[in-house]
Formats: sequence, C-alpha cells, structure tokens
Amino acid sequence: MIPPMRISQRAQSVAPFYAMEFGKHAAALEAEGHRVVKLSLGEPDFGAPPAVLDALREAVGSRPMTYTGALGLPELRLAIARFYGEQHGVDVDPGRVASAALVLGAAALVDPGDEVLIADPSYPCNRQIAESFGARVTLVPTSAESRYQLDTASVRSHWTDRTRGIMVASPSNPTGTSVPADELAAICELARERGAWRIVDEIYLDLGDHDAQGRPPRSVLSYDQEAVVINSFSKYFGMTGWRLGWCVVPEALVPALERLAQNYMICASTPAQHAALACFTPGSLAVCEERRAEFGRRRALVLDGLEQIGLPVPVPPDGAFYVYFDVSGTGLSSWEFCGRALREAHVALTPGRDFGVGTAETHVRLSYAASADELREGIARLGKFVATLG
Repeated sequence: MIPPMRISQRAQSVAPFYAMEFGKHAAALEAEGHRVVKLSLGEPDFGAPPAVLDALREAVGSRPMTYTGALGLPELRLAIARFYGEQHGVDVDPGRVASAALVLGAAALVDPGDEVLIADPSYPCNRQIAESFGARVTLVPTSAESRYQLDTASVRSHWTDRTRGIMVASPSNPTGTSVPADELAAICELARERGAWRIVDEIYLDLGDHDAQGRPPRSVLSYDQEAVVINSFSKYFGMTGWRLGWCVVPEALVPALERLAQNYMICASTPAQHAALACFTPGSLAVCEERRAEFGRRRALVLDGLEQIGLPVPVPPDGAFYVYFDVSGTGLSSWEFCGRALREAHVALTPGRDFGVGTAETHVRLSYAASADELREGIARLGKFVATLG
C-alpha cells in the first residue's frame, strides 16, 4: 500500500483566514443569484489611480518584462524614500527600502523558539507568518481602554527572557485604531533597550486621520530608525491585487534581506513596479487624498448606522477602513452573527475569531472599503436582521 503524502505540521496547523472563507460563501450565494453586500474584505472599491493604470499599459507595451534587482527598481526605491520625506518628514536612505514585506522581514529576524509579542486582536496573517518561521507568538490581551493596541505596560508585563521582538500595526486591522505616537515611541524604546527587534506594520498609516493642523500621522521612523517598517501599495493606493509592498529596514539588515529576496522571490512583479512609480506623481497623490477623505465620510455613515441599529463600537477608528463592533448584546456569538447575517440578510462580515482570542466570540469586523451606497444597503439589511433577534 502506498503511504499518503506527508503534509508538514506547519501547513496542518495554520488556521484559515476566515475573512476569505466568508468571501467564498458570499461568492457561492451570488452564483445562486443573490445580491450580497460584501463588507468582509479590506479591498477599496476605487482601484488604482488612473495614472497608475496608464503606466501599466505603457510599461507592458513598451519594454520586455525582465527581472529587476531583488530589492526592487532603484527608481521605485528612491520614490518611496522621497515619499517618506515629503509626507512624513522622515529622511530615509533609498538603500534601506526593499520591494518586499513581512515574509522577508520575519525570515530575517525570527529564529525557532523566539517569543514574539503581538496585540490581541490583530491581523491574523502577521502572527501566522511569524509562527511559520518558528516563532512562539504571545497574544497580549488588550482592551477598549488601550484602543485594542499594545501599550508600554502590557508589553512590559508580558516580556520574558525568551522575548526577541514585537510586532505592532498602527492603524490596526481589525479595529482601525492607532497607537498614540508617544506610546509607540515608548514601546519601541523599551524593546530597543532589551535588544529586541521591532516590526511596525504601517500599511494603513496614510489612511490615518490628520491632526488639527492638517498633518498626516507620524511614521515610527521619525523616532525609531532601527524599526523594520512594513508598507504596501494595496490600501492607500488601492492596488490590492497587484501584490506589491515594501519595507524600510536598518542598514545592517539590507544584505541579509537581499539574499533572502534573491532566493525566495528573485524579484517583485516587474510590471507592477514600473506602474507603481506613477503612484508618487502629484496627480495620483491628490486622488489618494480625496479617497482618504471619502473613507472618512463612509466611516461616519457606518458609525451612525451601527449606533442606530444597536450595535456598539467600543472604540471608534481613526484610520484604515474598519469598524470593530460588539455583538454580545444580540445573544449570538460573532461566528453565529456573521453566519446568519450572510445567510439571512446576505451581508458578508468577518467574525472576531480571525483576529485573536479575547474578542473572538463578541466582536465583528466591518470593512467600509465598499461604496457608500453598498454601506447604506448593508446597514439597512443588518438593521432588519438585528430586529428579528429580539
């Protein structure tokens, strides 16, 4: 008898990403002829700025799509570095910018058995990637009082002799909340003093609220140049399916990252890199800023709508495009709520079990990356559904 194929423990132990699972169920309902309001995925409805699409067409039609360097097109790395200077007032050497992201960062920093501190709740893929390289992830409980984010006290209280690094996302998926700059600086300093690395996910940073003077949120690089910063063209630039991201790393980490990139990926998508250069033109940035303002209007619509139908949001978001609301008052778990909302109201949401332990059964993530009309329709359907629960 031929023995069955052996599947790695890594593959067997990895949990599903439930947002994608609910997306599959929504697609199946659509195939049956139902109109589903999809508020489960963080996918902006705008798509890439027009100039980026034009640049892609020009790139594909005018040059061979050969490999780039493993760390990315030099001109794109320079454009990203300039963006940090112009948008966030941070001087970044383009040599520290790489067309890579979390997988390479984790590969460069994590050894088997290393303990890594991550907030609960948090984006599931971040901890799954760390665990894939052998990390022992400690989910640090958070609360509405800490905006569902790590703070210095919680990091200090969960630190052990095995702790080698922390991962922070600000603004966060699923909550849309940010760590106050002073608090994040203190967290990073605590980790630095103990010889630990800091990975800071800033994928939603440029979708964060501006302050009273109209200034954008500060990058962690403004006070911790040794942090590893992860970012992406997916959210602010609306390029989710392009699968192009970047990181800014300390100079000492660049050679290791380059070797890993050469072996893991050779290079990021060449046409996507050429097209992404058009993200940093004044016209594209103006488009993205208008879209950021539109997300603010959508957020207000959703927060008001959820309040009207009795679904409380313990901490209003200040960035990204997510609302994390509490369903415990409905008598349903988050999983039951999302399942029934999809089956009975044809609204797709994401249950809290995707994001951790503490809010797994009580909270649900709603993405307001959909159009305002879709959001109104979704809230109306949820209102009728909630009313049936008594």
